[in-house]
Amino acid sequence: MTRHEKALQKLHEGTVIPANPLALDENRQFDEKRQRAVVRYYLDAGVGGLAVAVHTTQFKIRDPKHNLLEKVLKVAKEEATKFEEKTGETIVMVAGACGPKEQAVQEAELAKSLGYDAVLLSPGGLNHLSEDEMVERTKAVATVIPVIAFYLQTAVGGRVFSYNYWERICDINNVVAIKAAPFNRYYSLDVVRAAALSKRADEITLYTGNDDNIVLDLISSYKFTVNGKTYEKSFVGGLLGHWSVWTKKAVELFEKCKAVRGMDSIPYEMMTLANEVTDTNAVFFDTANGFKGCIAGLHEVLRRQGIFKGTWCLNPDEKMSEGQLEEIDRIYKAYPHLNDDAFVKENLNKWLAD
Repeated sequence: MTRHEKALQKLHEGTVIPANPLALDENRQFDEKRQRAVVRYYLDAGVGGLAVAVHTTQFKIRDPKHNLLEKVLKVAKEEATKFEEKTGETIVMVAGACGPKEQAVQEAELAKSLGYDAVLLSPGGLNHLSEDEMVERTKAVATVIPVIAFYLQTAVGGRVFSYNYWERICDINNVVAIKAAPFNRYYSLDVVRAAALSKRADEITLYTGNDDNIVLDLISSYKFTVNGKTYEKSFVGGLLGHWSVWTKKAVELFEKCKAVRGMDSIPYEMMTLANEVTDTNAVFFDTANGFKGCIAGLHEVLRRQGIFKGTWCLNPDEKMSEGQLEEIDRIYKAYPHLNDDAFVKENLNKWLAD
């Protein structure tokens, strides 16, 4: 089995995939040393994959004045390759692809040339296209590289899709997974039902991107009965911006969820944990202000731990909201069992070494 085949198998089985943030210095210039450090952090924390050049990495990396898309993809791939060679593990490498069909295909080709295993195909910024055009776009990208389809929440540029749209997406060969992140139970159910009833059901893996419902997504089973036959489907992994911080604890959380999924009775503590994780996410993602500080909030946690120098984003207007800093203080005090500060402190110098 090739490395790529092993990676796709791991993706299919379900794993932890954090959405990588972008390390910048005080001049908003790319900080390669700290970008490598954050990737090393994720790998040592026990993740099974990396998602790079996605929303959390900032879409502006594609702007010609920044020209960081290929650089950021290369850094993550280089670190993952070194880790694989050292440990014998396989890391699922996922690259973000966005924009109109031609751009998405070009980005898919770049990802493939760099050794990535799949692309997360963002629908963001394309609300003017019909569902037919979006399906054709997915087909075009899928001829290049395996695709993880993406239901992106409307608050950050996504759109509402019909159930029929997801049926058609599931029919596309080489769509290997779907990240459901509409932050909406009804829309998430559309994705799960379409995948469960698809003739390709066994080929499509479901990943939660619902950062507001992480634990419940990962411990739930969905059953649909049609003409007397019952079809079942579950989320088996997470591809999450939330997991770009406190990642060691996220891996432990994922293992807990795997252990109880399918049990006749779910431990009560998992329900409490679900609410605690959602509360922390509300703060990281700045839900009180319409997600305006969602990326800067994640940067702040990494800054406190010493992995990042600061919270800077490529867009100077993208920063933490008023009161968000105090809210991060609150959740640190409220849920000390959810942070991995001790793990980071123990390894930080190693990760920052050249």
